[in-house]
Amino acid sequence: MDDRTLTRRGSLASLGAGILALLGLKVGRASAGGPDAVASGLVTCVLTPELTEGPYYVAGERVRRNITEGRPGVPLALRLRVVDVSTCRPIEGAAVDVWHADAGGVYSGFGAGRSNRTFMRGIQRTDANGLATFQTVYPGWYMGRTVHVHVKVHVGGSVVHTGQLFFPDALTDQVYRRSPYSKRPGRDVRNADDSIFVNGGSRSTLTVRKHGAGYVGSIAMGVRA
Repeated sequence: MDDRTLTRRGSLASLGAGILALLGLKVGRASAGGPDAVASGLVTCVLTPELTEGPYYVAGERVRRNITEGRPGVPLALRLRVVDVSTCRPIEGAAVDVWHADAGGVYSGFGAGRSNRTFMRGIQRTDANGLATFQTVYPGWYMGRTVHVHVKVHVGGSVVHTGQLFFPDALTDQVYRRSPYSKRPGRDVRNADDSIFVNGGSRSTLTVRKHGAGYVGSIAMGVRA
């Protein structure tokens, strides 16, 4: 199926809570317990909450790993794993769709970015381990929102998860002391004051580690396929 035909039907996910810092999925024990095993802790996986799509979605994004189009910023690799909410087994072939603001807080296709509809947007298929990887930059801030990345997960042509991924404020403070972010001081909203983050964003916060001159942000998303 062509990724450009992926539908935008409403999310079917029924998701729980929890953070798996190192993405070490215990799939071997999943089949015996299903959702009850997840609830009891016998199976460990991250189940991210449903969060709003936001106003900056553009359908028909490109299938690609590097979504920067040469725009400046601190390098960020996103490692997004998709697992079945009932078994915690990885889902191969899911289409993971991401979009976010550039280092200047601009979205492609809107406002100052209206002349280009593609930067900081892309789709990747998950591999046999349920993993989709993107090369991007640390997002910039814009008025009224904390720093975030939008994500959709499509399985079999249906949207099974819509969410937003967040970053620890202390890390954002550190990144924003670097160029080009330092040219725009005074971001106005932190996580605790963000209207979306307070409705479950703590469970959608990326685990971020330093890697060379940039960072790697990871999370696993449990979906009902």
